[in-house]
Amino acid sequence: MDRSSLTLTFHGAAGTVTGSCMELRLNDRSLLVDCGLFQGSRSLETLNHGGFGFEPGKIDAVVLTHAHIDHCGLLPKLSAEGFDRPIWCTPATSDLLEYMLADAGRIQESEADRRNRRRDRAGESQFVPLYTEEDALRAWRLSRPVPLSDWFDPAPGFRARFWNAGHILGAASVEIEAAGTRLLFSGDLGPDNKAFHPDPQAPSGIDHVVCESTYGDRAREKFTIEQRRSQLEHEIKDALVRGGNLIIPSFALERTQELLLDLARLADANRIPNVPIFVDSPLASRATKVFAAHAAEMEDMDGQDIFRHPSIHYVEDVAESIRLNTMSGAIIMAASGMCEAGRIRHHLKHNLFRRDSTVLFVGFQARGTLGRVLLDGAQRVRISGEDVNVRARIRRIDSYSAHADRDELHRWIAARRPIAGSLFLDHGEVEAVAALRALVQADDPAASIIAPQIGESYALEPGVPARRIQTGRVDMDLLAGPDWQNDYADFVTHLKQHLGRIRSERARREALAQMRRVLDAYEEARQRRSTAK
Repeated sequence: MDRSSLTLTFHGAAGTVTGSCMELRLNDRSLLVDCGLFQGSRSLETLNHGGFGFEPGKIDAVVLTHAHIDHCGLLPKLSAEGFDRPIWCTPATSDLLEYMLADAGRIQESEADRRNRRRDRAGESQFVPLYTEEDALRAWRLSRPVPLSDWFDPAPGFRARFWNAGHILGAASVEIEAAGTRLLFSGDLGPDNKAFHPDPQAPSGIDHVVCESTYGDRAREKFTIEQRRSQLEHEIKDALVRGGNLIIPSFALERTQELLLDLARLADANRIPNVPIFVDSPLASRATKVFAAHAAEMEDMDGQDIFRHPSIHYVEDVAESIRLNTMSGAIIMAASGMCEAGRIRHHLKHNLFRRDSTVLFVGFQARGTLGRVLLDGAQRVRISGEDVNVRARIRRIDSYSAHADRDELHRWIAARRPIAGSLFLDHGEVEAVAALRALVQADDPAASIIAPQIGESYALEPGVPARRIQTGRVDMDLLAGPDWQNDYADFVTHLKQHLGRIRSERARREALAQMRRVLDAYEEARQRRSTAK
């Protein structure tokens, strides 16, 4: 067999954290490792609506690392456009996938409906959902569970097995053999000493390794589980003594369950006030049931169903969620973790303006997301077309991260040596990738370390560095960070304040007229350029 025919193409999560999707092609056979949703700025999310960089009907299989939406969230679109082959994953991932994808489909439908009903969009073309709940369930039915460490043949010419990644329930790294070449895809790696899961494991002596680099530029303070609980205890007490609510944007999968574990332990030990804890996320409720079903496989559970603690209340319907607007002195957890969709935006809208409330972030916030804007100190934000003043206290703790930090990633990579070919660093923002690359390169200046871009393809052979055979997109720096719509939202939310500082009515109108003239000048210049062509 011609070994040079094995190629690797990056279709997502290269130069950015979300949208994980890689294609391995061997002659006329191909498989995907992950097929995830892009999350972040509106400009980045437009990539979800574009065409795939391949023909979905010609993909032979998908090998899925885990059930987070940035790794699986485009599977329904893939299926709707002609893919009908197996999606290989671990048993726990298959169980979670049913709920994760169905929820994503409902969000796509409801978000399209909400945007179409906005008054400021009257007369504009209708939004069409990326996919539906029906599409999502069709994709889930393609899942084929395989236990960790068992070899399987995902497609002709490929052999694979899963290794524990220590990230979330069911998360795995993927070892793949094809054309005499050994590859390892890290997936998302968990930190050392994480609740529920043992530390990541994987083989050494690999030809080519693809490693995530989400926290490649950050070394977090190390916390034991007890130290983490003490930190959470402190934040809860500080928040509740103010009299308002504690709002926690939380990823429905894994982060919510970790928090519930610690909240239950703290409540049982009388270390936090006896206040109601609301989990306002139907998806989190369903995911929690999957965790309970897999309790025997997890650490730290002590044979108890800690998710049924009397202080914890699961909010299912919308009416009950809206009633939480009248609450004070409660802990409210809701998805999404980056505040880009879901019920958390509803709770932020009703709590950000309150000086007695606190918003506590417990996870990574990608550039361009509302969560990142709040963490960066915004005084006003725009939520669902409405301006909201930020008077609540904004707090953050890093001890709940589900990702390995810089030093843990460095050790994981070192444990894979010898890496005979190339190390690819993906799934990270530009600064994180550059920092991790410099750290690893210092160990071995001659090592082949590649920071791929979306659209790039590489020829892979055993024992030699990868060879780039196709260049990628040149606009990812613009798409991955805050975009013009972030700038627009910031401008609009502050415009009224700026105009209010101008004392006379005439001067305010002149300021608006000047802004209009600037926009008109841009439009005239655009038309002149168009005519000149």
